[in-house]
Amino acid sequence: MDKKVRMADIAQRLGVSTVTVSKALAGKDGVSEAVRLKIRQTASEMGYQTRTPDRESLEGQTVGVLIHERFLSKGQSFYLSLYERVVASLGRYNMYGLLESVAWGDEESRAVPRLVQNDRVQSLIVVGSMASEYLTAVQGLGLPVVQLDAYDAQAGLDTVISDGYYGMYRMTNYLIRRGHRNIAYLGRVGATSSITDRYFGYCRALQENGIPVRDDWRLSDRDDHGQFQLELPEEMPTAFACNCDAAAYHLSRLLEDRGVKVPEDVSIVSFDDDMYSNLASPCITTYGVNMDGMAEACVEQLRNRYMNPDKELEFKVITGYLREKDSVLPRW
Repeated sequence: MDKKVRMADIAQRLGVSTVTVSKALAGKDGVSEAVRLKIRQTASEMGYQTRTPDRESLEGQTVGVLIHERFLSKGQSFYLSLYERVVASLGRYNMYGLLESVAWGDEESRAVPRLVQNDRVQSLIVVGSMASEYLTAVQGLGLPVVQLDAYDAQAGLDTVISDGYYGMYRMTNYLIRRGHRNIAYLGRVGATSSITDRYFGYCRALQENGIPVRDDWRLSDRDDHGQFQLELPEEMPTAFACNCDAAAYHLSRLLEDRGVKVPEDVSIVSFDDDMYSNLASPCITTYGVNMDGMAEACVEQLRNRYMNPDKELEFKVITGYLREKDSVLPRW
């Protein structure tokens, strides 16, 4: 049986990059007409075949789901849960999803995803934050692309995010209505767009209630590679607003080690409503992300982009819900 010809094989034959081959075959800018013609001639000579699912049904299409390795490391569960929802949503349209972990080096070098090099997918979903330069390179491959749970204005992609800003605004107000005024934010601002959105929601809630935003209570929860690394402030607040349940869980363990009781001494709220909010003792009051709604909206955006490649970019925010548990006591 003849081996299937891949874009990577064409690139190797001509001594060009896979990105160049992808752009040429997709009719994208950034390739001279002479090179485009040579690539198309070589592709034809080598027997390259492009999979073209029916634009009305899209049945049988395979979607590559790209997640950075830092979001798949030990202690991270949210994106695997979101990936499962995406696969389930794709399945309702008889479509399929394949996961690829993007390594630090691949992100830095803007490497073409292996799923694209091997011609295994017809479109892509990027889950979570990645470098703008990498997203721009992915956007230039000539495939429909949607970004899920992160927003990057430079990349110019269809986007679906959770309501991080108003979600954390709501959670911070939840603490304020229960008498808390000394509230710290736990999350490395700038590490991801969602962490930053949540921080600004926290700031708005404080400012609207006449509470100063303290720099010493903006606490990092992770290192440069996304591994959780927490330190308590010199002056303890009465409550913490955590950017995610995993960070809240690690905080609760650290507080326990220091002899600080939750919620008797310190209250905690967080974000996501994933397994970590229930692993903590006590269970943590959290803002639930509507992962099913996000996955459905993402797949719908991808289908729309595939069938209407020239349509305006879409930006969708999916509202979540408050899940009261046992980690907050009033401070009257």
